[in-house]
Amino acid sequence: MAIRRILTVDNSADLAILKQVSKDVPAVDDALRALMDDMLETMYDAPGIGLAAVQVGELVNVIVMDLAREGEEPAPRYFVNPKITWESEELFSYEEGCLSVPEVYDAVERPARVKLTYLDYNGQPVEEEAEGLFAVCIQHEMDHLKGVLFIDHLSRLKRDRAITKVKKARRAA
Repeated sequence: MAIRRILTVDNSADLAILKQVSKDVPAVDDALRALMDDMLETMYDAPGIGLAAVQVGELVNVIVMDLAREGEEPAPRYFVNPKITWESEELFSYEEGCLSVPEVYDAVERPARVKLTYLDYNGQPVEEEAEGLFAVCIQHEMDHLKGVLFIDHLSRLKRDRAITKVKKARRAA
């Protein structure tokens, strides 16, 4: 396993990749599992709770996630070719952050519950319903697969301020 560099919005080359649409993978194989292992290690190191493959420069529909709280046993999750098959009309607002937009947080409104299908780490099909933080996180990460960042859900002014904040923080570091 290896820690990979996370692409960020303050770098124009990174941003160009982050805005691309990812592609489905034909099968879950050892190479894809190695990528997912790297992504999980990268996410834990950052630290974060979710990471899409595009955030490490791989344009494939793959997400890793771990919503275990501090002090709890790690509970890694793997989502290959995820698809939302239903979403509730009820909305839920949550203050989101993103490893590609470090140190920026803002409220985003999304469906409160979703149903999704995906392949797991072993390539087995899964269908399940998500709510609460799981629903927020899976929708956030699936947005990445479509080239959408959480700041794209904000007003243009807030989005521009977020990118400026990340650029200033990078220069100061």
